[in-house]
Order: sequence, then structure tokens, then C-alpha cells
Amino acid sequence: MNPIASVTLEVADPTAADRFYSALGLGARVRLRASEAPTTGFRGFVAALTVSQPANVNAFVDAALDAGATVLKPAAKSFWGYGGVVRAPDGTVWKIATSEKKDTGPAGLHIDEMVLLLGASDMKASKQFYVDRGLSVAKSYGRKYVEFAAQPGAVKPALYPRHTLAKDVGLPADGTGSHRIVLGTGSGPFTDPDGFVWEAAPVPATP
Repeated sequence: MNPIASVTLEVADPTAADRFYSALGLGARVRLRASEAPTTGFRGFVAALTVSQPANVNAFVDAALDAGATVLKPAAKSFWGYGGVVRAPDGTVWKIATSEKKDTGPAGLHIDEMVLLLGASDMKASKQFYVDRGLSVAKSYGRKYVEFAAQPGAVKPALYPRHTLAKDVGLPADGTGSHRIVLGTGSGPFTDPDGFVWEAAPVPATP
């Protein structure tokens, strides 16, 4: 069963944030809530979009910049494929990437998968915390990365060491204050070891 029923971003200006996420075609995947909760620097999580080809990475990055995002890492080739990182006007960090290095069709805003990367201070403890609450591990690479199972088309939760995650998107890891994100689940509420809040949300989000 999909462990994430909804992803709610807490933003200072929901109207402006709605325009941004609608421009990227993410309105059905992301909910918004007004909040002035204090937060500084890296918020401890990254929203990652996996797409099918480099042209789609560029399409998302260009759309994000046109809608007011700033570049943290320009889209470029890497050992693993092709990707870039932007920060939305509300402060949320988005990573857009593909494992492919060549285009196979026209560019478009087409998402293959959305993964929510949660920065963990203790990977072993956080993994066990979620397993104890019924999440099934789909991939696990020791203390380096843990990915939980999710239904096709649903948002997939994953764990990454906080300092490694921050480095991956080009930010220092010393942020403080609110994560500015709330995760919906079929049961709850609860708060994980790193302060990520889960609330009861029985209706799953659809792409």
C-alpha cells in the first residue's frame, strides 16, 4: 500500500506557489498550506522528479526558471545520467534527473516517478522507524540510501543521510527550523526521528 497519500508544502504565499506548481504540471501531486514557520537554509528534504530523457530534464528546468525558480545545479551530464537542481520560490528544492544520456523523442513535462528524499541523521534508526510503521523496503544500500515501496504513479519515500543529501543538491546541511512539509498517510499522526510530520490523509493523491 502506498505510504504517502499526499505531500503538503507549507508556504508563505499559497497563491504564488500554486501558480508555480501549476506551471510545472505538479498541481495534482503537491498540496499547499499557508505557513510562516521559521526556517533557515537546507530544510532537510528534496523532491526528486525522474524523467525519461535529458530533453525532459531541460523542459522542467526551463519551466521552473520561467516560473521564478533559481538554479542550484545547472542541468548537466553525470556518471549516472543527466540532471539539474532548482529551488522553487517557496524554498523547496527540486531535483530533476534521468538515467538516460540521449534523447529518444520530443521534449515534454512528463514525469516517470516522484521520489521524496528525506534527510536522516541516523539511517538505521529512521529505516527501522518506518519499517515498524508498515512501510516495505524496496531498495537498501546500508547507511547510504533506503527506498520504500509505493504503488505505480504514487510519490515514493526514500531516506538519504542529511549531509549527503544537502551536498548532492549543492547546499550546506546546517539548516534549522521547520521542514515546511507535511506528509499525509492512511494512519497517523506521528513525527519521525528527524522531525518530519505525518498526518492522517485517507485519500491518495493521483498524478
